[in-house]
Amino acid sequence: MDNSFMVRAIQLSVENVNAGGGPFGAVVVKDGAIIAEGVNRVTANHDPTAHAEISAIRAACAKLGAFELKDCDLYTSCEPCPMCLGAIYWARPAHVYFGSLAADAARVGFDDAFIYREIAQPHARREIPMIQMMRDEALAAFLAWEKKPNKIEY
Repeated sequence: MDNSFMVRAIQLSVENVNAGGGPFGAVVVKDGAIIAEGVNRVTANHDPTAHAEISAIRAACAKLGAFELKDCDLYTSCEPCPMCLGAIYWARPAHVYFGSLAADAARVGFDDAFIYREIAQPHARREIPMIQMMRDEALAAFLAWEKKPNKIEY
């Protein structure tokens, strides 16, 4: 845990607001050095997945040529949302350090509590109904994966 990395994540979040973006910043650290940074670019990029953590994870993985961040730490200016939390678990960093709470973000209009409620709902009862179809056909990809001798496990 190093305050200077959180200071940088917070600095990025404030700079991003001043540049017209959302109030979120993140850095990925490896061996005591920042290897990637990210800010919220959702509206600037017209991309709902362009959150600071996602952007930093993508940049770090590209720089390392890896799909995991096992020997890295993530510093983010705010507690990660459900999407970012999922990406963090897939990336597998050693630690995640965050500044403000999700409740702080909700207070200024970035409320993700509804997503947690939606996840708990049965598929058909979600606000955006999720309708399963063609399962048998879709299983073909998993069968091909199981049989592939040279797959990269993750």
